[in-house]
Amino acid sequence: MSTTPERLALLPDEVAVGFLTTAVLQEREPLPMAAIDKACEPFPDEPRWSAEPVRELIIEAMKRFGDERTDADAWLAPRLHATLRLTRREASEAGLWNHLALRVAPDYVFWRHLGRSAGVQGVPTVNRNRFCGPYHSQAFARLWWAAELFRDGYDYGPSVVACGNQDVLNTVLRLEVILHRPTAQAILHLLSDGTVRTGRDVNALAQAVNAAGTTLFFEAIAPDADPDPDAYLAWIEELDTTHVPLDDLPHGPDDGRAPLGAVNTLVPIFKRLFAEAPVRGKRRPEADEPS
Repeated sequence: MSTTPERLALLPDEVAVGFLTTAVLQEREPLPMAAIDKACEPFPDEPRWSAEPVRELIIEAMKRFGDERTDADAWLAPRLHATLRLTRREASEAGLWNHLALRVAPDYVFWRHLGRSAGVQGVPTVNRNRFCGPYHSQAFARLWWAAELFRDGYDYGPSVVACGNQDVLNTVLRLEVILHRPTAQAILHLLSDGTVRTGRDVNALAQAVNAAGTTLFFEAIAPDADPDPDAYLAWIEELDTTHVPLDDLPHGPDDGRAPLGAVNTLVPIFKRLFAEAPVRGKRRPEADEPS
C-alpha cells in the first residue's frame, strides 16, 4: 500500500473504471497509484478533506474485525459518517467514493468484498461496483448513506441496527421511500422488536412497503418534520474540535429526529403489510388448515 494522500479527491467514473482490470479485481496486479493521483482533482486544503483520519479509521476496522468482516459494517458506518462530514450534495459525488476505494483504502475493499472463487478461472474477484458503483453498492458510499438515512437525528443507534443486517443494506437501502425519515425508522422498529427476523422477512417487508408507497402517501399519513439545515452545517464545522470515538457511538448532527407520533402511526401499518406479504419458504397459518 502506497503512502496515503494528504487530501481526499475526486476520481471520475470514466477514469476509475479504466483502472479496474480483471487482474486488479483479482488482486493479481496492484492499482497504479501514480496514474490515479494524476487523474484526480484534489479537494481544497482544509481539515475536513484530510485523508489521514479516514485511513486510520479504516485500518482500525480491519484490525478490530479480522475474519468477521460483515460485522465491520455496523461499527464503521456511523464513524465514517462522523469522520467524513459531508452534505448530501457532496456525498452524491461518485468521484469522492471512487477516490476512497481506489486510492485511500483499496485494501479495505479487497478485505471486505473479495468474492469466493467466483471470478474468471475460479479466482476470487471483487465486484467492480464495490470500487466504482451506485451508492447502495459501492464499499464506502453504502455505509455513509446508510448512516445518513437511518440515523435518527444525532442518534446513530438506528443506523447500527440497519447496518447489522445485510439484507437492509442490500435491499432496503435502495428504496426511495426511506428518504421519508418516519418510514425508515418504522422499518427498523419491526427489525428491533423481532417482527422481522430473517433475510427473507426483510426482503418481503421491503417489497410490501415499497409497493404500498406507490399508492399510499406515507408523508400524508405520517408527516415528517423539516430537518434543521443550520444544525447540520454547524455539525460539519465542529469537525476541528471533535474526536470521533472508537468504542462509543459518535454523535451525529442534531438536526431533528423523526417525529415519534409519525413513526408510531406507520409501525402498525407496516406490521399489517408484512403479515400479508408472501415470504419465500414461510408457511402461512391457513396452509395448515384442512380444506
